[in-house]
Amino acid sequence: MNLSIIIPLLNEAESLPVLHQWILDELTPTSLSFEILFIDDGSTDASWEEIEKLHESHSNTYGIRFSKNFGKSQALHAGFAEATGEVIITLDADLQDAPSEIPNLYNRIRKENLDLISGWKKKRYDSLFLKNIPSKLFNWAARRSSGIYLHDFNCGIKAYKKEVIKTIEVFGEMHRYIPVLAAHAGFDKIGEQIVQHQARKYGVTKFGWIRFVNGFLDLLTLRFLNKFGKRPMHFFGFWGSVMFFIGFSVAFYLGIDKLFLNPGGRLIAELPEFYIALTTMVLGTQFFVAGFLGELWILQQKNNKRYTIKKKLKKVE
Repeated sequence: MNLSIIIPLLNEAESLPVLHQWILDELTPTSLSFEILFIDDGSTDASWEEIEKLHESHSNTYGIRFSKNFGKSQALHAGFAEATGEVIITLDADLQDAPSEIPNLYNRIRKENLDLISGWKKKRYDSLFLKNIPSKLFNWAARRSSGIYLHDFNCGIKAYKKEVIKTIEVFGEMHRYIPVLAAHAGFDKIGEQIVQHQARKYGVTKFGWIRFVNGFLDLLTLRFLNKFGKRPMHFFGFWGSVMFFIGFSVAFYLGIDKLFLNPGGRLIAELPEFYIALTTMVLGTQFFVAGFLGELWILQQKNNKRYTIKKKLKKVE
């Protein structure tokens, strides 16, 4: 299989037949073998019924239905697990990503030996203040923080080598940072391609301004996990030890001062410095314990799925 096309969706019943036919029109004339995988992330409209119809009409179209809405990252995780193509293309189901980009993305991955190509919606048809400006700020922060120079981290259309999506694990809301996850895993041959952005034809956007707030928070999480995710004791243990040492040193000094330097002074328990030192030691101990528990959790952690599949349309062999 040359291509796997993964399409996560939520309440996009009207767009699905149009998108499916558009993909077929672009790829059928080529010599590429391909499969189309729709992941229904808990839609409440007729999206799943449309996917079933498309599955019946095209042998290499199939789908996965979640029991409820688990999020785009979990939908991509499920799609990546099922994909069998040498190159995997992801795109959104709202018709804002043009399937006409797919052949070029595939050819670039193969000819330039790239691990990943991220789309760049250079010209957008979104609200200037609600999407465009926040998106530019978000991408600027992502570039500065990750060291990966991409114009549009959150673009839905991307292309991957199979080895990339079978290695990385997309979780939480980390679909925005798949290029960063890939680079951290050693897949650093990352390209970018300007793609056509379409105005939404059906339905409404599923993401508001809050996604940019979540995006910045996820960026902080990603930086922490990249540096300390494998060894949390290196962070919590270090700062816990520092805090405990400072608190103990202050308490020790107060004890020496009371016993030898100023025996007639106030009781140690009456000094505010004593309670500051005590609090610092307690916090230091808690930090150390947090690091220890983090290490235990990593040892016990299995790659459990963070979603529940309600129904699956099998590929026709």
